Amino acid sequence: MELLKQKIKQDGIVLDGGVLKVDTFLNHQVDAELMMEIGRTFDGLFRESRVTKIMTVESSGIAPAVMTAWLMRVPMVFARKRKSLTLREDLYTERVYSYTKQEESEVTVSRKFLSPGDRVLIIDDFLANGEAALGMARIVQKAGAEVAGIGIVIEKSFQSGRGKLLEHGYRVESLARVASLDSGEVVFA
Repeated sequence: MELLKQKIKQDGIVLDGGVLKVDTFLNHQVDAELMMEIGRTFDGLFRESRVTKIMTVESSGIAPAVMTAWLMRVPMVFARKRKSLTLREDLYTERVYSYTKQEESEVTVSRKFLSPGDRVLIIDDFLANGEAALGMARIVQKAGAEVAGIGIVIEKSFQSGRGKLLEHGYRVESLARVASLDSGEVVFA
């Protein structure tokens, strides 16, 4: 997706440790027009997949996921990272490791939001090692639902995530594939 690549080149900042900071348009401040274009692209890629739900992990995946859900006319559910007084029982739970935050989180989804027969499109902001996407996929499977595909906004193709997801048989569509962040420069695959 050329518009996304331009935005990454223009506003993305490469930090030490292979971290790409995109807080000006994706994960702190949100560029709504760009998110709508991302939603249109995911809608086009997965329109024929009979998606019944969109799922993401809070919080950076919410904007592209909700735009995709709006265009597909299906509900969007997000896995929560923090416990809530209103979300305590009858949950699907998985542990996922965040490469960027260098920490493990327990993510939860209420059982009432996923059902057997659902075809779930997983949307995530980044794909590095694939742990978040795999955790969401395990939740979908626990519900007796099916993963219709995995849509990634930015993939670090120099890390192992895509391979892990493909090994599990998932369809993976990434809108911007970063081949390298060496020397502080973003190089696309």
